[in-house]
This record gives sequence, C-alpha cells and structure tokens, in this order.
Amino acid sequence: MYDAIYARQSVEKSDSISVESQIEFCEYETRGNKYKKYIDKGFSGKNTNRPAYEKMVSDIKNGLINRVIVYKLDRISRSILDFSNMMEMFQKYKVEFISSTEKFDTSSPIGRAMLNICIVFAQLERETIQKRISDAYYSRSKKGFYMGGKIPYGFSLEKTRINDVKTSKYVPVEEEINHVKFMYSIYSNPGKTLGDVIRFFKENNIKNARGNTWQTARISEILKRPIYVKADKKIYDFYKNQGVSMINSEEDFTGENACYIYKESDSSKYLVLAPHKGVVSSSEWLNCAKKRIKNTGMAVNLQKAKNTWLAGKIKCGNCGYAAVIRKSSRKESGIRYFLCSRKNLCKGCAGCGSVKADDLESFIFQSILKKILDFQILYKKLENKSKQFDIKSKEKKLKIEKEIETLLEKIPLANDALVKYINEKITKLNSEKESIEANFSISKKKPFKKLFISDKNYIFLWKKMSVEDKIVVVDAFIKTIRVFENEIEIIWKI
Repeated sequence: MYDAIYARQSVEKSDSISVESQIEFCEYETRGNKYKKYIDKGFSGKNTNRPAYEKMVSDIKNGLINRVIVYKLDRISRSILDFSNMMEMFQKYKVEFISSTEKFDTSSPIGRAMLNICIVFAQLERETIQKRISDAYYSRSKKGFYMGGKIPYGFSLEKTRINDVKTSKYVPVEEEINHVKFMYSIYSNPGKTLGDVIRFFKENNIKNARGNTWQTARISEILKRPIYVKADKKIYDFYKNQGVSMINSEEDFTGENACYIYKESDSSKYLVLAPHKGVVSSSEWLNCAKKRIKNTGMAVNLQKAKNTWLAGKIKCGNCGYAAVIRKSSRKESGIRYFLCSRKNLCKGCAGCGSVKADDLESFIFQSILKKILDFQILYKKLENKSKQFDIKSKEKKLKIEKEIETLLEKIPLANDALVKYINEKITKLNSEKESIEANFSISKKKPFKKLFISDKNYIFLWKKMSVEDKIVVVDAFIKTIRVFENEIEIIWKI
C-alpha cells in the first residue's frame, strides 16, 4: 500500500498555487513513505468528474491506498455532498485523509466537524465566484463589450476601447459580408426561399467559410441575427414588441450600429447596440424576419400540383426530404422524373435514384385499386363526406381564412410565447380548412360515385378526372410514399 498525493488546478493564474507547489507541500507529509501522484489539470472542484480523482477512487477500492494527502481541502472538493460521500468512502476502506496546510484529525468527531465546516465555506466561495463572474458577464455585455464566442460569418475581430476599457469589435470581411448581403437581398423578396439562396450560391460558385456548399440551416441562422442589421427605431419596436429588454434608449437606434442579443435566462432576453456598423437595411432584415416567423412551425404544403397528382406525398427514402418532379433536359422526350429535393438542392443526400413519374403513378394507382377491392369502403366514406357539405361549410371556410390572416398580421409584434400560440392556432385552422376543402371537392364531383359503383369503367373515369380530384382520392388512402432506389414503400391511412 502507498500514500496518494492528489493535486488539482482548474486554471493557471499568477495568484494561484501551481500543481508542482501543491505536490511539494504534500511530499513532506509522506515522511519518506512510498506514494503515487494523482493530478487533475483544468478541472473544477464543483464535482468529482475528474479522471485522476476517479483513478484514485478506483485504487482506494482495490485496497492500494492507505492515506490521501492534499495541499488544501478545496483541492479535492468544493461540494458538501461530494465531500460527505468521499469521507464515507474513506472510512469504509479505512483510508486516512490529510490536508498539509489544514491540520485535521479525522479520527475524532471534532476533527470531522471542522472538516464539514471548511467544506461549507469552500462551496460558498465557489458559488460566490460564479456569481461574480455571472454579474461581470451581464455588466460587460450590457455595455456592448465583446463577450467571446465564435466570430460570426462576415466579420473578423479588431481591438478597440469602449469607455476607456479594452475590448474587441467586429469588422466586416468584404467578400464574406457581400455574401451575407446577397442572402438578405434574395430572401427578403416575396416568393423567394432559402432554396433560391442556395441555388444562387451554387450557380455563382460561392462556398462557405470552410469551402463547402451552403446548407439551409446555416443560412437561416445568419438571416435571424441582429449583428448584421442597421438598427433603427423599427428594429427597436420589433424587439420591444416581442418582450425583449432594451438596454439602450429608442433615441440611440439611429440606423448606424448593429445589435447584440443575449439570453439572460430561459424566459428573458435583452438587446444592446453593438460597437460595429450594421450592413443590412432594417427593411430587408425585417422582411426576412417576418417571413421566417411566418414559416416557423406551420409549414403547409400550398403547392399547386399541376405536374402530378402525387405532389406532397413522395419522400426520399434515404433522407425523408420531399421528392420533386423534374422533366428530362431533352426537350423531345418530355419524360418526368421524381428526384430527391435535398440532393437536387445541395447534394446533401445520395438520393433515391431517378424514378419515372409515369411508372410511379401507374404503380400507385394499381395499389389503390387493390385497396379498394380489399376494403370496399371508399364509396361509403365519400358519400358520408358529401352529406356533410352545405352552405355553412363555405361560411366556415371564409371565417377561417379571415382568422388566419388576422393572426399573421399579429406575428411581427408578438413575443415568443404569443408567436408559439399563433403558430399552433394557424396550424389547427389550416387543418380545418383543408378538411372543408376536401369535403367540398368530393361533394361537387359526381365521377366519384360512378368510379366505385361500377368496377368496369374505373380506368376510363380515372383518366378523365382532374389532377385536383385525383389528389383527393390519393389523400383519402395514402399518408406518405417513401421511394428508395430499388423499393417503394406506401404508408396507408386505411
């Protein structure tokens, strides 16, 4: 058996004792006995998740250690609970504990009580330091000081002084900041999507900072950060109406500087003007913000499916992204293919191969017919839906559309909680609206009845039906169609 010398240092500072000095003090307590050193560098004493400490505990449990020697009590623990558990373990394995600068006799009740009192003050000191660090962080951040972290795309760091205090600020990197301006310029236009931004970057061979193809998530992150905006009174109103605490007064928002936004707690944020200049106009930034808020949490498929009655149902089996229709580049062929949208957009997926739309539509139609023969229930469903439709359904649809429009107008002025409620409400209203539209289409189109009354003419009637009517039929049967390179998986609703 041997003595264990344990030393810990979280951060090297000029005013803190080094690991080497700690060991030198502890070596004196060994009195020439055999010992082994256990050293944790760069680890806090707030818990026991430290490799050398865990190794020492393992050696204690294996009966290899008879004494644990530390320079000071807080080197081994600053937690009352951890220290209490440690002392119980020492007693269980008959291990003596020695602090070289604090002479404790752990064999007596008074000595153990003194240990517990010291560890209480050690934990209090740690928590006090944490509070001072936290207070200093918020104090400095509210003055617009640079608070560290990853430098955002489009900027580099430059030393500066604010109120005679040394700090840093962002300065634009011309090429990168032009890319940021492209993002805002494209996405702020009505009808433009993140996909349009990516396609623009691909066509112009614009890569990200690592030389890779841009991804929608990264662009979306850039489009929501206020570090790029020329913050004026419209930006002030936008964030204030969302419940964000404003550190600077409204008069300070002159449209020159950008902003920092900080999260003080799970439910509290504050905005402060940054020392660097904004690069994107408030109108462009707000257009992007409103579009992003509107789209968040309520992705509704509003595509007018003119090219296929399977639109919105086909998913790539590999990545789950929608498969989109593309026509052959050869004008004379006119062949339509289903391709993975993610592969087509940013080559982020191997794809599901090139599936001919005609072949897939034929396969799905035959699969639906088989379901009809198996269940013989669709006519009854359609008949029941037809009876449900009346003039009140039209009025309800108009009322829902008006309510959705009213909610959308409130989004830019809503706080986080209200935006979440609005998104949930709009999603629910859209679901009700789609149900009404499905009933309306089924009620007014008589071919549905004929289609399932007589099995002999269903193919003829199917070919005569409009794309919209076919979509209603498909939606009554199918939830999703997953397409792999050599396999098709239909997820049925019935």
